[in-house]
Amino acid sequence: MNKYKFEFIVGSQELYGDKILSKVNINALSIVSYFNENNLVPCEIKFNSCVTSAAEITAVIERANNDPCCAGVITWMHTFSPSKMWVAGLSRLKKPYLHINTQFRREIPWDGIDMEYMNLNQSAHGDREHGFIAARMRLPRRVIAGFWQDGDFLRELGDWQRSAAGALESGNLRVLRISDNMRDVAVTDGDRVGAQIKLGWEIEYCPMGDLLSVINDVTEPQIHDKLEEYGKYYDLNTNDTEAVWEQAKMEIGIQTLLETGDFDAFHTNFQDLHGLRQLPGLACQNLMRLGYGFAGEGDWKTAALTALIKKMSFGLEGGASFMEDYTYHFEKGNEMILGAHMLEICPSIAAKKPRIEAHPLSIGGKEPPARLVFDGKAGKAIVVSLVDMGGRLRMIANDIKCVEPQFDMPKLPVPRVLWKPAPSLKTSAECWILAGGSHHSVLAYGLTARHMRDLAEIWGVEFIHIGAASTYDLIKRKLELNDRIF
Repeated sequence: MNKYKFEFIVGSQELYGDKILSKVNINALSIVSYFNENNLVPCEIKFNSCVTSAAEITAVIERANNDPCCAGVITWMHTFSPSKMWVAGLSRLKKPYLHINTQFRREIPWDGIDMEYMNLNQSAHGDREHGFIAARMRLPRRVIAGFWQDGDFLRELGDWQRSAAGALESGNLRVLRISDNMRDVAVTDGDRVGAQIKLGWEIEYCPMGDLLSVINDVTEPQIHDKLEEYGKYYDLNTNDTEAVWEQAKMEIGIQTLLETGDFDAFHTNFQDLHGLRQLPGLACQNLMRLGYGFAGEGDWKTAALTALIKKMSFGLEGGASFMEDYTYHFEKGNEMILGAHMLEICPSIAAKKPRIEAHPLSIGGKEPPARLVFDGKAGKAIVVSLVDMGGRLRMIANDIKCVEPQFDMPKLPVPRVLWKPAPSLKTSAECWILAGGSHHSVLAYGLTARHMRDLAEIWGVEFIHIGAASTYDLIKRKLELNDRIF
């Protein structure tokens, strides 16, 4: 997040005169300084002197467009800025766009209010003028209203920054497909060319032979270093050290391919393990801990989304991981979902220090793979799915509450998370299935549905939120309407 910056553009006009415009700049600088000193605002905001002409507006926007570290622009009309002067600049804007509607002073000075105060504090109608031209031009943007020092305002600003930075990261995201899509699964496949056009993702294929060639070149000293790394982060709870050795070897090989190609995410395919002794388990888990995106079974969309959500979550508590809805618990009044995968869940979401264990798999026909076993931490989170609807993408986010396991699961040696979806398991499952949500998702503790909505709006992608107020009929109507819009 530290590498991204946002241009702060304050609107006014020459009619006010130098005295008022000087105060506009002083006030705006105070606001920007306050933003940059607050830990709810993760990215630096760059102050610009107020703009009063089309040429000045266009110059700032073009500078933002050409700066690879600029993740977006933030506009605010301290006074009244005639919106026709914004047309040329906004028509060129290629970065995410936030319009804040605030005011320098919190309260009206009832005894001292005069025409000078009125001339200086005109956000109430200045921002409405600015809002009209953006609406008239059909520009995608986020609008946040409120007082600039309030926690809710700052939190929304910081959340939007993370989404905007995620959109910029998306344009540089590279995904390594180790083997291809698995079996005849539909939801994990999709239009890779369309995803690159829409989201910027470069998705490249890697045959198993290329991976095996790199794995076979891994040296014993490299493996010993990786085993020391495992010892730092995990407890060894197996006598099958050969299985752990094999996972370390595979991880080094996969990471070599990722680093060589500058990839951010990858997937595997347990239907195609030709030449491998084990399904990569611990190898994938530790790579996710290092920040790489991952998904199983050839699911390149979820792998990329995992990487992106990890980037957007940086600096927040809780972690994020590839996830799969595995099985339901239909106990009356205590309905829950058990999320897991065969092996590959990220240790960033573990409640306690994960254990390295080796156990047989009932699928794949390979040696018992080493993997991390743990329970997920309790707390509020979201699960997010990105699906290809044919000609368009749809993002689905569900608010959930992860809970501590109420029972031991000694015969289930996989990482797992228990959660209660909002508004209920029944309504959540009905709405998720109605919307076409995948069995694969990304679980994130630090982010909320608002982050994902902002990201989807910046992308121009359909967004469905399943939350506390959702009903089957409401989601059904939203989907029917979206079919006509997108």
